[in-house]
Amino acid sequence: MAKMEVKTSLLDDMIGVGDMVLLEPLNEDSFINNLKKRFDHNEVYTYIGSVVISINPYRSLPIYTPEKVEEYRNRNFYELSPHIFALADEAYRSLRDQDKDQCILITGESGAGKTEASKLVMSYVAAVCGKGAEVNQVKEQLLQSNPVLEAFGNAKTARNDNSSRFGKYMDIEFDFKGDPLGGVISNYLLEKSRVVKQPRGERNFHIFYQILSGASEEFLCKLKLERDFSRYNYLGLDSARVNGVDDASNFRTVRNAMQIVGFMDHETQSVFEVVAAVLKLGNIKFKPESRANGLDESKIKDKNELKEICELTGIDQSVLERAFSFRTVEAKQEKVSTTLNVAQAYYARDALAKNLYSRLFSWLVTRINESIKAQTKVRKKVMGVLDIYGFEIFEDNSFEQFIINYCNEKLQQIFIELTLKEEQEEYIREGIEWTHIEYFNNAIICDLIENNQTGILAMLDEECLRPGTVTDDTFLEKLNQVCATHQHFESRMSKCSRFLNDTSLPHSCFRIQHYAGKVMYQVEGFVDKNNDLLYRDLSQAMWKANHSLIKALFPEGNPAKINLKRPPTAGSQFKASVATLMKNLQNKNPNYIRCIKPNEKKAADIFNEALVCHQIRYLGLLENVRVRRAGYAFRQAYEPCLERYKMLCRQTWPHWRGPARAGVEVLFNELRIPEEEFSFGRSKIFIRNPRTLFKLEDLRKQRLEDLATLIGKIYRGWKCRTRFLLMKRSQIVIASWYRRYAQQKRYQKIKSSAITVQSYIRGWKARKLLRELKHLKRCNEAATVIAAYWHGTQVRREYRKFFRANAGRKIYEFTLQRIMQKYFLEMKNKMPSLSPIDKTWPARPYLFLDSTHRELKRIFHLWRCKKYRDQFTDQQKLIYEEKLEASELFKDKKALYPASVGQPFQGAYLEISENPKYKKLTDAVDEKIIIAEVVNKINRANGKAASRIFLLTKNNVLLADQKSGTIKSEVPLGDVTKVSMSSQNDGFFAVHLKEGSEAASKGDFLLSSNHLIEMATKLYRTTLSQTKQKLNIEISDEFLVQFKQEKVCVKFIQGSQKNGNIPTCKRKNNRLLEVAVP
Repeated sequence: MAKMEVKTSLLDDMIGVGDMVLLEPLNEDSFINNLKKRFDHNEVYTYIGSVVISINPYRSLPIYTPEKVEEYRNRNFYELSPHIFALADEAYRSLRDQDKDQCILITGESGAGKTEASKLVMSYVAAVCGKGAEVNQVKEQLLQSNPVLEAFGNAKTARNDNSSRFGKYMDIEFDFKGDPLGGVISNYLLEKSRVVKQPRGERNFHIFYQILSGASEEFLCKLKLERDFSRYNYLGLDSARVNGVDDASNFRTVRNAMQIVGFMDHETQSVFEVVAAVLKLGNIKFKPESRANGLDESKIKDKNELKEICELTGIDQSVLERAFSFRTVEAKQEKVSTTLNVAQAYYARDALAKNLYSRLFSWLVTRINESIKAQTKVRKKVMGVLDIYGFEIFEDNSFEQFIINYCNEKLQQIFIELTLKEEQEEYIREGIEWTHIEYFNNAIICDLIENNQTGILAMLDEECLRPGTVTDDTFLEKLNQVCATHQHFESRMSKCSRFLNDTSLPHSCFRIQHYAGKVMYQVEGFVDKNNDLLYRDLSQAMWKANHSLIKALFPEGNPAKINLKRPPTAGSQFKASVATLMKNLQNKNPNYIRCIKPNEKKAADIFNEALVCHQIRYLGLLENVRVRRAGYAFRQAYEPCLERYKMLCRQTWPHWRGPARAGVEVLFNELRIPEEEFSFGRSKIFIRNPRTLFKLEDLRKQRLEDLATLIGKIYRGWKCRTRFLLMKRSQIVIASWYRRYAQQKRYQKIKSSAITVQSYIRGWKARKLLRELKHLKRCNEAATVIAAYWHGTQVRREYRKFFRANAGRKIYEFTLQRIMQKYFLEMKNKMPSLSPIDKTWPARPYLFLDSTHRELKRIFHLWRCKKYRDQFTDQQKLIYEEKLEASELFKDKKALYPASVGQPFQGAYLEISENPKYKKLTDAVDEKIIIAEVVNKINRANGKAASRIFLLTKNNVLLADQKSGTIKSEVPLGDVTKVSMSSQNDGFFAVHLKEGSEAASKGDFLLSSNHLIEMATKLYRTTLSQTKQKLNIEISDEFLVQFKQEKVCVKFIQGSQKNGNIPTCKRKNNRLLEVAVP
């Protein structure tokens, strides 16, 4: 029954020990066995107080779902099973509710799951903070910055397929509500040496393989790349493909992430061009040449690669080629140019590739910061997430491992300091006496490395800057002189006699006793890697590029800003960055995630105890537990403590009415726990020994079983009583319903019988009445029939003689009526179609129906014409009215008329309003234009024609010049008296004007048009509408036209013309114009 209890503490159903502070006995073996037991049951998280130990399961577990997020949201840290979400929630709530800036420090060696842990923390915070379009955009940008930085800063190593080769610290900024506003990312020590060389079984940075696998052929062509990995010397081929990693899909993810973060298309293109240039730099090869002065010189073997690099970066090929062959040294006012041999040329090439990629990565971080930085100026709360390299101990440890381990020494130092500080503050806050805790202080190791006078980094910088011959061996000699007596420094060359017998230490190495163990470093490459020199000629060549991004990456190449001061060394830069980081972390409330790798095979369900033991030692986890247990191993607020253990005391069970502290005191006194095993703080109970806590848990477990038995007994009794009472109530209800049913059934039976008897009686009475009524009706009908027959006999006797005289006429009328009915019925079935032009009509069946037949035909034709007219719109009616008018005026009179019947009357043949040439004419005419057409005006002097625009409005007839649109003549409709035309197939017509009118001063108009019928009809109808007088239309082959004071006869004759079918006009004499019509 205890399994049914709601989980309210990590102590419930605990596999092993969820908090290592409670582990008994505490030693290295029990620590490892506890981790293994939990790991075997898929419990990958364990606490050390508020520190989370995370073991990489190397497989997906169903413990990161949205349901899990909600389960850990706003819950006490120790309320549920250990989980990274509990730490993230605790940090977020402290930031939001208590206004404390937070930092989450994630440490562990490569492959332990640090990067995934940082992603989980960020995804949890993104899930539990506020919602909204702007907030969601900020969260999405913060989350999508990870794929970009992983592509450019992560690589496959022997221990991890997605190893971060740089340190990352992200400050996420929140407003007062706890909603994210933006973030700032800091990066530390990118492993740029990986660009030019990778250990066996490892890869270069992911982005190189992603471009070659996922980019389209067109995009690769733009970058001048080929898809084959073997074409590039900087890419290791033995691990080019990684199982379970889809580089093509990851490339698409990176491009999408860059777009979401805010990279412009041209910026993305520039970034990939720089990556392509770095990749192609590795293909440049050099050959030795001897100069006349005896000096060795290097030349590029194949300049094709150099040409493509210059095309990508916009650098003059000759400038870059010279930078690979010569080195210019400036000292005050002097410049000395020296040639580079092949080894120096390869060094310069690799240095350029490393610097180019390293600066590109730093630019990416800066560009991402510009996009994700908070836009508001209000005060912000900050949560920092530190994902940085763990302590590294390899077979061959060089400069990179040295500064990485230095960083971890500083993190261990701040971890111990802040943990002790947190313990001490809590004891003081709760009023518990603080006792000094003995622990190893690694400040002496940090001082050995970072001391400004005698530190290893200071010695390295001094050796790099001094004149003369500087080698790694001289650096080691200097260390032997300065650090020989230091208890954490060992060297074979040391003059201290206690090391002379240590033959396991090579001559070119030194060893440091770190907090995590001894690490041997090979001094080879220390000086060069610390110098990190890039020849000034290469910097200047990069600055001269026509590529905006590359130019921005090398500002020191600007000749106007030449600085002869030596740039800071890599070691001093990293030391300054670590100091800034430590200062930042000390101002925040720390939260720790210690990541552990269970095996070297990256396989699930394998727990290598030796490997885990090694990591436990250098992470200092046992020492962390001892620090937490030096005082009191367990502490808990009074309220949850009383709530958890109140069933162990009769006075506190089931409810305690007083203060929680008083209840806990009563509880502990009742259980007779020794006073030295616990102390009462202001708000918490402190338990010194884990055995005391486990004793309480055992008592609670036993009591819960007793309570479960009691609850089961009470529940069964309650259930039986409830069932009995339910059955009793049910029996009463059933009995009452049955009695009601029986009485209703009896009543219905009596009611049915009464109705049946009543129906029979009413039926008998009705039948008796029906018989009497039928007898009376038959008597009345018999008398009526007898009387009717008698009267009929009398009438027939009286009128027989008259019937015989009129029989013929009656038969005739009846026969005629039947014939008419048959005629109309037949006509109904033989009716023609409703088309008005259909001339068919059924034949007349009888001669006497001739007039009726014709009249019926006429009526039917009129009816179907009306039906046809009813279908017309107003516009169609107007058109047909005009056509009808034209028919009445010209049918059988004008030979041109039949050709015009099928042509629609359009009126506006010129689009005057849309032609800018006629704007003056449009402005002058403010009336509606009924017809607008080009006509030919006949000259009375020679019979030749001139083009004019003929306009007809409601009140006027206008003639205008066709070219300019100028109005030549304007005649009111009232001044038009007659229109004359021939009966032949021509378009000539004369417009006669009223004598004495102003318009008639120049005489009548003789015109020619292709639409004569339409123009004459519209002129006729418009004149009739305006003047209420019919316009005289004269059709004659000879008529007179008034030209000023003269009258000229216009005569139409038949004849063949040279111009084909076009009529021509010719002046015969002063009184005759002859028109020849073909």
